[in-house]
Amino acid sequence: MRFRYPFRNCTVKDKFMAITLFGLILIVWFGNFSHSVGDIERRSVNNDLFNEIENLKRRVQELEHGSEGTRQKVYPEVAFLNVKDRKRILITGGAGFVGSHLVDRLMMEGHEVTVVDNFFTGRKRNVEHWIGHENFELLNHDVINPLFIEVDQVYHLASPASPPNYMYNPVKTIKTNTIGTNNMLGLTKRVRGRLLLASTSEVYGDPEIHPQNEDYWGHVNPIGPRACYDEGKRVAETMCYAYHRQDGTEIRVARIFNTFGPRMHLNDGRVVSNFILQSLQDKPITIYGEGKQTRSFQYVSDLVDGLIRLMNSNYSMPVNIGNPDEYTIGDFAKIIKGLVGGNSKIVKKPPMTDDPRKRKPDITRAKNILGWSPKVQLEVGLNRTIEYFKNELRRTTLDGRHFTKLPGGA
Repeated sequence: MRFRYPFRNCTVKDKFMAITLFGLILIVWFGNFSHSVGDIERRSVNNDLFNEIENLKRRVQELEHGSEGTRQKVYPEVAFLNVKDRKRILITGGAGFVGSHLVDRLMMEGHEVTVVDNFFTGRKRNVEHWIGHENFELLNHDVINPLFIEVDQVYHLASPASPPNYMYNPVKTIKTNTIGTNNMLGLTKRVRGRLLLASTSEVYGDPEIHPQNEDYWGHVNPIGPRACYDEGKRVAETMCYAYHRQDGTEIRVARIFNTFGPRMHLNDGRVVSNFILQSLQDKPITIYGEGKQTRSFQYVSDLVDGLIRLMNSNYSMPVNIGNPDEYTIGDFAKIIKGLVGGNSKIVKKPPMTDDPRKRKPDITRAKNILGWSPKVQLEVGLNRTIEYFKNELRRTTLDGRHFTKLPGGA
């Protein structure tokens, strides 16, 4: 069959009109096709965006409320304080042994607490149970650098406190206790707050009077291996009273004697931690010297109670915070060995340089001014500390909260 050209008998005008109409049909069809493809693409994009938004919503909900199969973080129950009673409190060294117990007590009372720590001896695990709480903030900061925040009270605890730690970097120890204290006093002056300095019984050095009261000026070797800490704290006290006299800055000074309890670092080199760890591991219990030197030991909750009472008192002179019950190091080693059990033997090593021969606080001032005296008996506190050390030695995972409500509210 022969094909016939459809426009052969048409005029030029008819052909032009037919071609134009055909072009319009193509344009309309192509436009509808493109629009359909665009709709499909937009629907695809919208679906992807919708799915992403839903995923984000779900993740936020999981973070806020926890999801199935995940454990929701539960904080210890804290008291409620209204604005006029609630204080903004800064604790330097707040992730350390004593500082973390002070954090617990102040948080439980309902205050807003900011912890500053450079984690040289402190550990985040000591305060991890508060991270995320609306009243708590943790700053990784070294106090030798200035800090500008708004607070009502400053507990200045930042400093390594055990001989191995403060002698590890003596220059840094001096800087922490001098430059760091100056920075915290400057902050306190600026905000018109109040600062409590955690000083030490080491300001008495190797004392020539016994027991030691706050009027004793001390007997310290200024160039010995312990001087970085002893003299550092003495300068810190001097600085506090210089700010107090010159600028009217409110200061409190606590001279802290030997303290023990849970959250002590297992290898910090203190008498209590050394003896407990050696006994638990059936290693020799090491005594430096003949073991005739004396110490007095207070449980950490008693110390925390004393610090808070001093901070909130109207007394600005130094106050001894310690337990006046005195033990020789040799007798103390036997007490711990008896509580732990095991087969450890007590061995003697050469005495440490400038190790004080006697240490016992006169706490008359604390009793009369603060109404404070230690409550926890030595054996009770040691058993709790031994149990803590056992649990730490058994730990094989990151699980396990570090919060323990101690007697006295700490």
